[in-house]
Amino acid sequence: MIPPVLSRRLVLEEAQLTSDGAGGMVRSWNALGTHWAEMRVRSGREANVGTVTTSTNAYRITVRAAPHDAASRPKPEQRFREGVRIFRIVAVLENNDQGRYLTCLAEEEAAS
Repeated sequence: MIPPVLSRRLVLEEAQLTSDGAGGMVRSWNALGTHWAEMRVRSGREANVGTVTTSTNAYRITVRAAPHDAASRPKPEQRFREGVRIFRIVAVLENNDQGRYLTCLAEEEAAS
């Protein structure tokens, strides 16, 4: 196996819900740590939602593995941030038999 080139700095974030004081909830995102990653585009599509056209791109994001109980291990429903770009994690897979890397299947959505 050719090792991945981990050249992109991504921040792993997790959602936290807090009360808004009026009976509702507010979602905020807390940084859990930084990962160096390799990113590869899997696919892309465009969709019309009402009057807005959105573009969704799917990525394979490879990062170094972390123990299953570590807070720094990516999980579905978390996200990676690179500046203003957001990559929502859909699934996390073991990359190889040695368990050195994880592959995160993620989606980035943007208005076109």
